[in-house]
Amino acid sequence: MSTVTDQGVQDAQDVQGAPDAIVPDGLVHEFGALLSAASALERIAGRELERRCGIRHAVFEVLLKLSGTGCDGPRSMGGLAGELILTSGGMTRIIDRMEEAGLVRREPAPGDRRRQLVELTPAGRAKLDEALRVHAETLREHFAGPLTDDQRRVLVDALRVLRTTARKELGDLR
Repeated sequence: MSTVTDQGVQDAQDVQGAPDAIVPDGLVHEFGALLSAASALERIAGRELERRCGIRHAVFEVLLKLSGTGCDGPRSMGGLAGELILTSGGMTRIIDRMEEAGLVRREPAPGDRRRQLVELTPAGRAKLDEALRVHAETLREHFAGPLTDDQRRVLVDALRVLRTTARKELGDLR
């Protein structure tokens, strides 16, 4: 007995005559499910950060990058923009808002005043700590909660494989 997906693939093979020329409907739907779940989870996480911490998800990402391990002191705005896949203008707008809120401090790079360096302030570190607690609670409820430990482990392993192969295909995005 064939499933709807199997029958759709067989019908497409009969019409086109070559199984290599087919994109199985099931595969397209599976990828759609991945993107849809990721988008919905990202919206939930962003909503909770805004509602409970008063920051947008992009601000949270910048706070995380600025606090990252191996981050000895200020970071360049251009480097941050590249890591977060933002334009320099987009990065400037985020940093402007964060500076106004007292979350970061910005200064010209020594020896090159065109480059701007950014670092967390104590208020920025406190906001990151608050946001990390909220984010962890949100992920426990909406990402980990619906899955068993085994399901989550299999999912994360599979996502790591996909990330690795996609990065090989795309190369360095910076």
